[in-house]
Amino acid sequence: MLWLWALLVVSLPFNVFAHSHSHAEHNQQFSQSRLEELEKKWGSDWGFTGISTFAHLPYTRCLSHPETVFDIGIIGAPFDTAVSYRPGARFGPRAIRAGSSRQTAFRGFNPRAGLNPYTSWAHIVDCGDIPVTPFDNALALRQMGEAFIELGERLPTPKSLSSSSTYQHKPKLLTLGGDHSIALPALRALKKIYDQPIAVVHFDAHLDTWHPAKYPSAWIDPTDSSTQSFFNHGSMFWIAATEGLIANTSSIHAGLRTRLSDDGIEDYEDDTKQGWVRISTDDIDDIGVKGVISTIMDRVGTEVPVYLSIDIDVIDPGLAPGTGTPEPGGWTTRELIRILRGIEGLNVIGADIVEVSPAYDGGTEATALAAAQIGFEILTSIVRRGLIEQAKIRKVDEPILKDEL
Repeated sequence: MLWLWALLVVSLPFNVFAHSHSHAEHNQQFSQSRLEELEKKWGSDWGFTGISTFAHLPYTRCLSHPETVFDIGIIGAPFDTAVSYRPGARFGPRAIRAGSSRQTAFRGFNPRAGLNPYTSWAHIVDCGDIPVTPFDNALALRQMGEAFIELGERLPTPKSLSSSSTYQHKPKLLTLGGDHSIALPALRALKKIYDQPIAVVHFDAHLDTWHPAKYPSAWIDPTDSSTQSFFNHGSMFWIAATEGLIANTSSIHAGLRTRLSDDGIEDYEDDTKQGWVRISTDDIDDIGVKGVISTIMDRVGTEVPVYLSIDIDVIDPGLAPGTGTPEPGGWTTRELIRILRGIEGLNVIGADIVEVSPAYDGGTEATALAAAQIGFEILTSIVRRGLIEQAKIRKVDEPILKDEL
C-alpha cells in the first residue's frame, strides 16, 4: 500500500502544494514598517507600467462591490449602438484610460488651481465599466440607468460625509463614453438622486436636441415616442427635455457648428423652446475665451446643479480626429481647456466625456490624450469646488491650507 500512496503523491498536481504554500504565506503578519518599505519600493508606476486605469487610480468593480466608498468615481460606458454615422466609441473608455497613463498622483499638481486632485479631500476610484449589451438598445438604456443610480446613491467617504460642505455629501461620477446617448440615463439618475431638474452645460459641434423624427424613415411612426429608434445620440436631450430632466432656464450649448435640417432654422427654434442658449464655434472669434466663459456663467450661475457633458467633437477634427461625427472648424484643445478652467465655479454634480472613437485616431492617440486632459481638468474643478465651499462655510478669507489640498 505504501507504493500506492507514493504514486498518489507524485500524481497530485503541483498547484495543490503551491496553493497550500500560498495560503500559509497569506496568514503571515507583516509589520507596518515592512509594509511601508514594500510600498516605497514597489508601490508606484511609470506612465507605461501597471494596469490601465484612469491616471493609475485604484481600481474596483464598484457596481458589484457595494462596500466600495468613493467621492468621485470614474465609470466607463462602452456603448455606441445609438450613433448616426461612425461607430467605435465603445472603445472610448479604454482609450481614454490609456491616454491618461502619464497622469499620476505623485505628479498631479495642477498649477492653475493650486491643488493636486488625486491627493486632496476626494477619494477617487476607477470603477471600471458598465457591462452594456451591444445587442439591445432598450436593455442597454436600462442597464446604464440602473448603474448610474446604483453608484450615485452610494455614500461618500466618512470624512466627506461629515464635511461642513454639502457638496461633498454625495459622490460624483465622471463617465467615459461611449456615444453621447449615455447622457440620457445619466440625467434620469441625477434627477432621481437630486429630486430636481438638472442644468446641462453641453460642449458639442451638434445640438443633440433634435426631434427623433428629424432622422426621417418611412418605417416608423413619428408620433410614437416609444419607438426604440428615437433613442440615439442626436435626440437624447430632446427626450430628456420632454421628461422634465433638464432645467430649461439655465442650460447652454457651446461650440456649435452643425448643419440644420431641411431649409430653415426650425432646429434652432425647437432648441430655444426646450430652453437652451447657444454659443457657436465662431463666437469665440468675436467675444474670445473670456466672453464664452462669462456667457456660460451668467446663464448657469454657481448654485444650480450642473451636468457637464463634453462631446470630443467640439474640438476641431484636425486636433481630435478620433470621433464619430467630425465637423471641421472646431475649437482647439487649448481653447476648450481654457474655457473649462474658467467655468470651474459651476456646481458640477456629474460629467461625461463622450464620442471618443480611437479607431479613427490613427497612431497619434491625439483624441484620447485630449479627452484624458479634459478629465483631469474636470476632476480638478470638482475637487476645488469642494474646498471652496468648505472655506465659505468656515467664513475664512485666508488661502486653503496646504494640508487640505
